Amino acid sequence: MPRIAIVGSCITRDLWPIRGGGAEALLYVSRTSLPGLLSTPVEGFRPSEEPPGDLPRHGHNALIADLRKTALAALVAWRPSHIIFDFIDERFDLLAAGEALAANSGEMVRSGYRTQPPLDAARLLPRLSNTCERLWLEAAAEFAAVVRGTPLARAHLILHSARWAELQREPDGRTRPIVDVEIVEGQPASIAAYNDLLARQEATFLDLMPPMSRVSADTWRLADAEHRWGLSPFHYVPEYYEQIRHQLGALGLADAFSDRLAAPSAPAA
Repeated sequence: MPRIAIVGSCITRDLWPIRGGGAEALLYVSRTSLPGLLSTPVEGFRPSEEPPGDLPRHGHNALIADLRKTALAALVAWRPSHIIFDFIDERFDLLAAGEALAANSGEMVRSGYRTQPPLDAARLLPRLSNTCERLWLEAAAEFAAVVRGTPLARAHLILHSARWAELQREPDGRTRPIVDVEIVEGQPASIAAYNDLLARQEATFLDLMPPMSRVSADTWRLADAEHRWGLSPFHYVPEYYEQIRHQLGALGLADAFSDRLAAPSAPAA
Protein backbone atom coordinates (compact mmCIF):
# COMPACT_ATOMS: atom_id res chain seq x y z
CA MET A 1 0.00 0.00 0.00
CA PRO A 2 1.47 3.40 -0.93
CA ARG A 3 2.09 5.94 1.80
CA ILE A 4 0.42 9.09 0.55
CA ALA A 5 0.80 12.64 1.82
CA ILE A 6 -1.45 15.48 0.75
CA VAL A 7 -0.20 19.04 1.05
CA GLY A 8 -3.31 20.85 -0.04
CA SER A 9 -7.03 20.97 0.53
CA CYS A 10 -10.26 19.01 0.59
CA ILE A 11 -10.29 18.75 -3.22
CA THR A 12 -7.59 16.09 -2.87
CA ARG A 13 -8.59 14.71 0.55
CA ASP A 14 -12.13 14.14 -0.74
CA LEU A 15 -10.84 11.62 -3.26
CA TRP A 16 -10.98 9.13 -0.42
CA PRO A 17 -14.18 9.68 1.61
CA ILE A 18 -16.36 10.24 -1.44
CA ARG A 19 -15.94 6.60 -2.46
CA GLY A 20 -14.22 5.25 0.65
CA GLY A 21 -11.05 3.30 1.34
CA GLY A 22 -7.32 3.93 1.56
CA ALA A 23 -7.39 6.78 4.07
CA GLU A 24 -5.57 4.76 6.71
CA ALA A 25 -2.32 5.32 4.76
CA LEU A 26 -2.77 9.04 4.35
CA LEU A 27 -1.16 12.13 5.89
CA TYR A 28 -3.14 15.31 5.29
CA VAL A 29 -1.56 18.77 5.66
CA SER A 30 -4.14 21.50 5.14
CA ARG A 31 -5.30 24.99 6.16
CA THR A 32 -1.80 26.36 5.75
CA SER A 33 0.30 28.16 3.16
CA LEU A 34 3.84 27.53 2.00
CA PRO A 35 5.10 30.64 3.85
CA GLY A 36 3.35 29.45 7.01
CA LEU A 37 4.51 25.88 6.60
CA LEU A 38 8.13 27.07 6.66
CA SER A 39 7.89 29.89 9.21
CA THR A 40 8.73 29.86 12.90
CA PRO A 41 5.99 28.91 15.43
CA VAL A 42 3.73 31.58 16.82
CA GLU A 43 5.50 32.45 20.06
CA GLY A 44 3.37 32.10 23.17
CA PHE A 45 0.44 30.34 21.46
CA ARG A 46 -1.45 27.95 23.75
CA PRO A 47 -4.34 26.06 22.15
CA SER A 48 -7.50 25.02 23.92
CA GLU A 49 -7.58 21.39 25.02
CA GLU A 50 -10.88 20.96 23.20
CA PRO A 51 -11.86 22.53 19.87
CA PRO A 52 -13.42 25.94 20.58
CA GLY A 53 -16.89 26.77 19.38
CA ASP A 54 -18.20 24.59 16.57
CA LEU A 55 -14.80 23.60 15.17
CA PRO A 56 -14.43 19.90 14.33
CA ARG A 57 -11.42 18.21 15.86
CA HIS A 58 -9.66 17.66 12.53
CA GLY A 59 -10.06 21.36 11.69
CA HIS A 60 -8.71 22.37 15.10
CA ASN A 61 -5.77 19.98 14.70
CA ALA A 62 -4.91 21.53 11.32
CA LEU A 63 -5.09 25.01 12.85
CA ILE A 64 -2.81 24.03 15.75
CA ALA A 65 -0.32 22.49 13.32
CA ASP A 66 -0.25 25.75 11.35
CA LEU A 67 0.36 27.82 14.48
CA ARG A 68 2.88 25.48 16.11
CA LYS A 69 4.59 24.62 12.79
CA THR A 70 4.59 20.86 13.27
CA ALA A 71 3.32 19.89 9.81
CA LEU A 72 6.63 19.99 7.92
CA ALA A 73 8.40 17.74 10.43
CA ALA A 74 5.43 15.35 10.33
CA LEU A 75 5.59 15.29 6.53
CA VAL A 76 9.29 14.40 6.49
CA ALA A 77 8.83 11.79 9.23
CA TRP A 78 5.94 10.19 7.30
CA ARG A 79 8.37 9.24 4.50
CA PRO A 80 5.63 9.20 1.89
CA SER A 81 5.90 7.22 -1.29
CA HIS A 82 3.73 9.84 -3.00
CA ILE A 83 3.02 13.52 -2.24
CA ILE A 84 0.03 15.18 -3.86
CA PHE A 85 0.00 18.98 -3.86
CA ASP A 86 -2.89 21.30 -4.56
CA PHE A 87 -3.05 25.03 -3.89
CA ILE A 88 -6.74 25.63 -3.24
CA ASP A 89 -6.02 26.46 0.43
CA GLU A 90 -3.62 29.17 -0.78
CA ARG A 91 -6.59 31.54 -0.85
CA PHE A 92 -6.48 32.74 2.75
CA ASP A 93 -4.85 35.98 3.82
CA LEU A 94 -1.77 35.58 6.01
CA LEU A 95 -1.35 36.69 9.60
CA ALA A 96 2.07 38.00 10.66
CA ALA A 97 2.63 37.52 14.40
CA GLY A 98 6.19 38.62 15.03
CA GLU A 99 8.37 36.43 12.80
CA ALA A 100 5.62 33.82 12.39
CA LEU A 101 3.13 33.52 9.55
CA ALA A 102 -0.18 31.66 9.64
CA ALA A 103 -3.25 31.35 7.45
CA ASN A 104 -6.28 33.42 8.34
CA SER A 105 -8.45 30.39 7.55
CA GLY A 106 -12.09 29.87 8.36
CA GLU A 107 -10.94 27.73 11.27
CA MET A 108 -8.78 30.58 12.54
CA VAL A 109 -11.69 33.00 12.43
CA ARG A 110 -14.13 30.58 14.07
CA SER A 111 -11.67 29.56 16.79
CA GLY A 112 -11.52 33.01 18.38
CA TYR A 113 -7.72 32.75 18.65
CA ARG A 114 -7.27 35.97 16.67
CA THR A 115 -8.82 37.95 19.53
CA GLN A 116 -6.41 36.45 22.10
CA PRO A 117 -2.68 36.95 22.72
CA PRO A 118 -0.40 36.46 20.87
CA LEU A 119 -2.54 36.75 17.73
CA ASP A 120 -4.53 39.82 18.77
CA ALA A 121 -1.71 42.05 17.53
CA ALA A 122 -1.03 40.12 14.32
CA ARG A 123 -0.91 42.05 11.04
CA LEU A 124 -3.13 40.91 8.16
CA LEU A 125 -1.37 40.41 4.82
CA PRO A 126 -3.93 40.25 1.99
CA ARG A 127 -3.48 37.17 -0.16
CA LEU A 128 -3.56 39.11 -3.43
CA SER A 129 -1.01 41.68 -2.25
CA ASN A 130 2.51 41.96 -3.65
CA THR A 131 3.89 41.26 -0.17
CA CYS A 132 2.03 38.00 0.15
CA GLU A 133 3.04 36.89 -3.34
CA ARG A 134 6.70 37.65 -2.62
CA LEU A 135 6.56 35.63 0.60
CA TRP A 136 5.00 32.75 -1.29
CA LEU A 137 7.66 32.76 -4.00
CA GLU A 138 10.43 32.75 -1.40
CA ALA A 139 8.76 29.91 0.50
CA ALA A 140 8.28 27.86 -2.66
CA ALA A 141 12.02 28.00 -3.36
CA GLU A 142 12.80 27.07 0.23
CA PHE A 143 10.33 24.19 0.16
CA ALA A 144 11.89 22.83 -3.04
CA ALA A 145 15.25 22.80 -1.25
CA VAL A 146 13.70 20.94 1.70
CA VAL A 147 12.32 18.29 -0.63
CA ARG A 148 15.68 17.79 -2.32
CA GLY A 149 17.54 17.59 0.99
CA THR A 150 15.30 15.19 2.94
CA PRO A 151 13.70 11.74 2.49
CA LEU A 152 10.95 13.56 0.59
CA ALA A 153 13.30 13.44 -2.41
CA ARG A 154 12.39 9.76 -2.83
CA ALA A 155 8.66 10.44 -3.10
CA HIS A 156 6.72 10.54 -6.35
CA LEU A 157 5.55 14.16 -6.57
CA ILE A 158 2.14 14.92 -8.07
CA LEU A 159 0.49 18.29 -8.72
CA HIS A 160 -3.30 18.24 -8.58
CA SER A 161 -3.86 21.23 -10.85
CA ALA A 162 -7.17 22.90 -10.01
CA ARG A 163 -9.12 26.10 -10.46
CA TRP A 164 -12.23 27.59 -8.92
CA ALA A 165 -15.38 26.64 -10.81
CA GLU A 166 -17.38 29.46 -12.36
CA LEU A 167 -20.52 27.33 -12.80
CA GLN A 168 -22.53 25.17 -10.45
CA ARG A 169 -24.62 22.15 -11.39
CA GLU A 170 -28.10 22.06 -9.93
CA PRO A 171 -29.88 18.83 -8.86
CA ASP A 172 -31.85 18.88 -12.13
CA GLY A 173 -28.62 18.91 -14.13
CA ARG A 174 -28.81 22.52 -15.21
CA THR A 175 -25.84 24.85 -14.70
CA ARG A 176 -25.75 28.47 -13.65
CA PRO A 177 -23.03 30.91 -12.55
CA ILE A 178 -21.75 30.94 -8.97
CA VAL A 179 -22.29 34.29 -7.28
CA ASP A 180 -21.48 35.90 -3.91
CA VAL A 181 -18.26 33.94 -3.30
CA GLU A 182 -16.45 34.56 0.00
CA ILE A 183 -13.05 33.48 1.31
CA VAL A 184 -14.25 33.68 4.90
CA GLU A 185 -17.53 35.19 6.04
CA GLY A 186 -17.73 38.84 5.01
CA GLN A 187 -14.72 38.68 2.67
CA PRO A 188 -15.91 38.58 -0.95
CA ALA A 189 -13.66 37.11 -3.62
CA SER A 190 -13.19 37.29 -7.38
CA ILE A 191 -13.04 33.84 -8.95
CA ALA A 192 -10.95 35.16 -11.85
CA ALA A 193 -8.38 36.80 -9.56
CA TYR A 194 -7.84 33.65 -7.52
CA ASN A 195 -7.67 31.48 -10.63
CA ASP A 196 -4.96 33.79 -11.96
CA LEU A 197 -3.12 33.39 -8.66
CA LEU A 198 -3.38 29.59 -8.87
CA ALA A 199 -1.96 29.64 -12.39
CA ARG A 200 1.05 31.68 -11.25
CA GLN A 201 1.63 29.50 -8.21
CA GLU A 202 1.48 26.27 -10.16
CA ALA A 203 3.81 27.53 -12.89
CA THR A 204 6.36 28.67 -10.30
CA PHE A 205 6.10 25.45 -8.29
CA LEU A 206 6.62 23.25 -11.35
CA ASP A 207 9.66 25.30 -12.30
CA LEU A 208 11.26 25.15 -8.83
CA MET A 209 10.49 21.59 -7.76
CA PRO A 210 12.00 18.29 -8.88
CA PRO A 211 10.09 16.63 -11.75
CA MET A 212 6.40 16.21 -10.97
CA SER A 213 3.45 14.40 -12.48
CA ARG A 214 0.30 16.42 -13.04
CA VAL A 215 -3.39 15.52 -12.84
CA SER A 216 -6.34 17.71 -13.71
CA ALA A 217 -10.03 17.45 -14.62
CA ASP A 218 -10.85 20.77 -16.25
CA THR A 219 -13.72 19.32 -18.28
CA TRP A 220 -15.52 18.52 -15.02
CA ARG A 221 -14.80 21.79 -13.25
CA LEU A 222 -18.36 22.27 -12.02
CA ALA A 223 -19.42 23.06 -8.47
CA ASP A 224 -21.91 20.62 -6.98
CA ALA A 225 -24.96 22.30 -5.43
CA GLU A 226 -25.46 19.09 -3.40
CA HIS A 227 -21.86 18.61 -2.27
CA ARG A 228 -21.42 17.10 1.19
CA TRP A 229 -19.55 20.22 2.36
CA GLY A 230 -21.95 22.67 0.73
CA LEU A 231 -21.76 24.83 -2.37
CA SER A 232 -18.33 26.29 -3.12
CA PRO A 233 -16.30 26.98 -6.29
CA PHE A 234 -13.99 24.12 -5.26
CA HIS A 235 -16.57 21.58 -4.11
CA TYR A 236 -16.90 19.75 -7.38
CA VAL A 237 -19.36 17.32 -8.96
CA PRO A 238 -18.62 13.59 -8.36
CA GLU A 239 -17.32 13.10 -11.90
CA TYR A 240 -14.46 15.49 -11.16
CA TYR A 241 -13.12 13.31 -8.35
CA GLU A 242 -13.56 10.13 -10.37
CA GLN A 243 -11.52 11.61 -13.20
CA ILE A 244 -8.71 12.54 -10.81
CA ARG A 245 -8.81 9.11 -9.19
CA HIS A 246 -8.52 7.50 -12.59
CA GLN A 247 -5.43 9.60 -13.40
CA LEU A 248 -3.84 8.85 -10.01
CA GLY A 249 -4.45 5.17 -10.63
CA ALA A 250 -2.46 5.44 -13.84
CA LEU A 251 0.38 6.93 -11.76
CA GLY A 252 0.53 3.85 -9.53
CA LEU A 253 -2.05 4.73 -6.89
CA ALA A 254 -4.83 2.34 -7.92
CA ASP A 255 -4.30 0.32 -4.74
CA ALA A 256 -4.96 3.43 -2.63
CA PHE A 257 -8.66 3.20 -3.46
CA SER A 258 -11.05 0.42 -2.53
CA ASP A 259 -12.81 0.33 -5.88
CA ARG A 260 -11.74 0.55 -9.52
CA LEU A 261 -13.48 3.27 -11.45
CA ALA A 262 -13.31 4.01 -15.14
CA ALA A 263 -12.75 7.61 -16.10
CA PRO A 264 -16.09 9.36 -16.66
CA SER A 265 -16.98 10.70 -20.08
CA ALA A 266 -16.65 14.42 -20.61
CA PRO A 267 -19.82 16.46 -20.12
CA ALA A 268 -21.77 17.42 -23.19
CA ALA A 269 -20.96 20.84 -24.58
